[in-house]
Amino acid sequence: MEDVLTELPPPSRFFQEDLDNFATPPLPLQSPSLLFSSPKPDQPLRPSLLVIALSSPSLYVLHHISSKTLIGSLLLPEIPFSGNSIEPSLGDKSCNIYALNEAENLTLLVLVQCPVSAERSNAVAKLLIGDQIIPERVLILDSVQSQNFRGKLAPDETYVFKLETSAERKGLDGNGCGGSSLLKGLDYFPSGSVLDGLAAALLARCQMRKIRGTLCVSWPRHGVPVVAMVKSLLQRNVLHGFDLSSIGDAKDKSSRFTSIKNYPFDSDMYT
Repeated sequence: MEDVLTELPPPSRFFQEDLDNFATPPLPLQSPSLLFSSPKPDQPLRPSLLVIALSSPSLYVLHHISSKTLIGSLLLPEIPFSGNSIEPSLGDKSCNIYALNEAENLTLLVLVQCPVSAERSNAVAKLLIGDQIIPERVLILDSVQSQNFRGKLAPDETYVFKLETSAERKGLDGNGCGGSSLLKGLDYFPSGSVLDGLAAALLARCQMRKIRGTLCVSWPRHGVPVVAMVKSLLQRNVLHGFDLSSIGDAKDKSSRFTSIKNYPFDSDMYT
């Protein structure tokens, strides 16, 4: 007969989720918000093109366009301001909004230099493409995650692919009129590969609102060759009136941008 006094006690009959019921729940995060440098306009911004940079190469190229004007920022309460410089820098954890030109042909640039988790992606996408910013066309620039790509990506070769909303593929604007594809000649993202996170949320937002949206993904995630490829793509198809020739040239040592990092997150949201 077992000695109940000296026998080891049985394991806890509580599951981990039951034990969590006794812990104080964390405070909910505040919603992200948009802050503009001038008083909030009565009418929403209606750019003809909204370019959202998520990848390191696209951040580098757009950061070095000298003619842009800072008009606002997207604020995430979980991202501290400490460590950011006074002037916009590639080393900051920030999300700044810039204007390239005025009035009828307004182009907005959004440089997402802070990590955005999967849980916050939908909220951020609704702010950038929502009531305060209503674009006619959207271009999202991101990098390919090798673990999500069906196939082999050689580290010494550059690749670029695209995904489009139905409105962009049909060549329709908000009024049902036709128009050419924004990134003509690019291959589509291979079937069986997946994209997640903020890029997927932004493209899904465009699809739901019937906006002409294009998601362009490049490989590798860092390096001078991919910077040159992204710069050429923007100069040829998107930013025709801007001289990008001096950005990331051989004399510019910072074009190696060793200090810029991407922020991968696990996500269950795919497109």
